[in-house]
Amino acid sequence: MKPSSQSSFYGTLESVAGKTLSVALADDLDLAKVNRLANGRKPVIELKVADGRVISPEQRKLFFALLRDYCDYTGYLMTEAEDMFKWITERTFQLQPFSMSDCSVSQANMIISVLIEYMFEYDIPFKYKTWQSIPDYFPKQMLCLRKRRCVICGRPADRAHVFAVGMGRNREKIHHGGNYVMSLCRAHHTEQHKIGIKQFIEKYHIKPVKVNREVAKQIGWEY
Repeated sequence: MKPSSQSSFYGTLESVAGKTLSVALADDLDLAKVNRLANGRKPVIELKVADGRVISPEQRKLFFALLRDYCDYTGYLMTEAEDMFKWITERTFQLQPFSMSDCSVSQANMIISVLIEYMFEYDIPFKYKTWQSIPDYFPKQMLCLRKRRCVICGRPADRAHVFAVGMGRNREKIHHGGNYVMSLCRAHHTEQHKIGIKQFIEKYHIKPVKVNREVAKQIGWEY
């Protein structure tokens, strides 16, 4: 991998003793350059460990399922779409060109996130099976709230309060800060009321989002 900026240095971690690290650099260190970058202060470094794990079969399967949904809707060829999203990911995260056959776990998560966000942004529908295979650690919940998609099935949705508005609370004057919300289609919203919020959350393994200033700003609510 080539350095991405003038302040990048590469090497291997040789040993650790408490908070002291021993690093073998790939090239000689130019102390004058380091001091210039530090601008007269004690140099501060950031340690990043390269991800040596290779893309998992589950990641590869999810990526190509998402890509197939995208191509079925837009008419792009799979090879064209794959090249486009790799290019976007490389530019977004300042990566060197990579292959989906042997990229790292981190790179795979990056391109999957880029593809999911792109499909949300341009209202490209997910097939139900693909939707269900997206792991919870991707920011699906917030994307659903922003784009009004059901967090369970991906269909058009409304934002649903965990504790129903209207039960002693004025819908027009409600203060959203501190409330917990989900994005649910009409069918799943009806089911939520029918079986109760506790059973509904346990059934679908949903973690509702608590509205703070940042969340309110992202979804266009008054805080």
